[in-house]
Amino acid sequence: MRLRRIPWLLACAALALALAPVQLFAAKPSVDDQITGLTARIDTVWVVVAAVLVLFMQAGFAMLEIGLSRMKNAGAVAGKIMINLAIALLMFWVMGFALAFGGTAKFAGSAGWFTDLGTTFSLVSNAPIQAQFFFQVVFCAVSLAIVFGTMLDRTKFATYMIFGVVFAGVIYPIGAHWSFGGGWLAQQGFIDFAGSTVVHLQGAMAAVAGTLLLGPRIGKFGRDGKAIPIPGHSIPLAMLGVIILWVGWMGFNPGSFLGAFIGDNGVSFADVALNTNLAAAAGVIGALIVAYLLFKTLDVSQMGNGAIAGLVAITAPCAFVEPWAAILIGFIAGAAVPGIVLLVDRIHIDDPIGCIPVHGIAGIWGTLSAGLFAAPDRTKTLAAFAAFPFKKGLFYGGGHQMLVQAYGVAATGGFAFAASFLTFFAIKKTIGLRVSEAHELSGLDISEHGMFGYPERFIDVPGAEPEDAFHGPSTTAGLAAATLTKEATS
Repeated sequence: MRLRRIPWLLACAALALALAPVQLFAAKPSVDDQITGLTARIDTVWVVVAAVLVLFMQAGFAMLEIGLSRMKNAGAVAGKIMINLAIALLMFWVMGFALAFGGTAKFAGSAGWFTDLGTTFSLVSNAPIQAQFFFQVVFCAVSLAIVFGTMLDRTKFATYMIFGVVFAGVIYPIGAHWSFGGGWLAQQGFIDFAGSTVVHLQGAMAAVAGTLLLGPRIGKFGRDGKAIPIPGHSIPLAMLGVIILWVGWMGFNPGSFLGAFIGDNGVSFADVALNTNLAAAAGVIGALIVAYLLFKTLDVSQMGNGAIAGLVAITAPCAFVEPWAAILIGFIAGAAVPGIVLLVDRIHIDDPIGCIPVHGIAGIWGTLSAGLFAAPDRTKTLAAFAAFPFKKGLFYGGGHQMLVQAYGVAATGGFAFAASFLTFFAIKKTIGLRVSEAHELSGLDISEHGMFGYPERFIDVPGAEPEDAFHGPSTTAGLAAATLTKEATS
């Protein structure tokens, strides 16, 4: 029986060998198809890596806000960061992505609810929808994180949750659609490459709306109306947050091509990374110089805010301007921060981390600067890439682009403020925005969460070093200095 099967097996093997070259040849893709497939894979990897960098910015916001808040509220700030990130991810998946990118209607998208993968979304990218969603949702989370920077140390945890649902589900996506999603501003040629207005100004305007309704922290303004400094408890933590944000911006701006883009006239994702770093560095120098002129000190917190202001400002024009312009844009943004901080105090707005000058004013300046310094050759390349009518800046003889930038800023910022004010007002009239005076004085860690961010500082912990232990100088002056330091951080 086995000998009889041998001829049949040999025949089958011969047929398979004969057909194999034909099958291999028929299945082999063309060179163009291979290049397209490889490009899509490279773009996908870069978009996901960039999204991870932007996601990591949440750690930066956590460190920055914890460092500049009171020690008794450190745990509450960390919890706020976590819940806002969770809400942003879920709400943007349910409806935010659809409103932002589900079609090219002028006001808002109308398709792709629950991020339906069968929908054609208004994004220019070779990466799959899952990667594009990941990248866009972390932008939404950044904008939401900005909102509550002005509201630290006195806001109910429930306020964060309720407002987060509305902002991530409706407010941010509509503003994003106007520019990022092919809406009416994009159709007019509005330049906001990575979100000076869409992400940062929207977050800042929502922050202003909430802060006006919330009021200042207890003790922020004296009976004479003058602002009283309430220093954060850890400058090292705050500066760690700044550096993390700076690193995250390497995904924020270069990743906004939604691919590893290398175009004509020097426009590429690497070029955007260069401009972004130059602007941040210039922002540090600008803030340091002006802070020294105003305060006669080398203020470290102002240096950190100067870096962030430079990053925020360059976010809109980063692909459209030359390196020299990036330096100028960042320097002006950083230099404006110390003076705006003083102005905000004088009009009795309590902004613990400088959100308004850093994300608001710098966001406005950065967006307008695109109307000044957008280079003709870069504008031409990017107009062809995105299929929108971008124009050269005023510095190069243009004028129309400046007008578009101005009304784009006004419309987006005004919408975010109005929608956020209504939302916060509704929350205030129902459950209330603010914790009680007793809870604010005792700290949100214990009053809102039943725990402490620094338990050994506030309660007896078994095995912990006693609070009155001191290993420094034994002199009276040394003990007095330690006591003053301890009181200042509480």
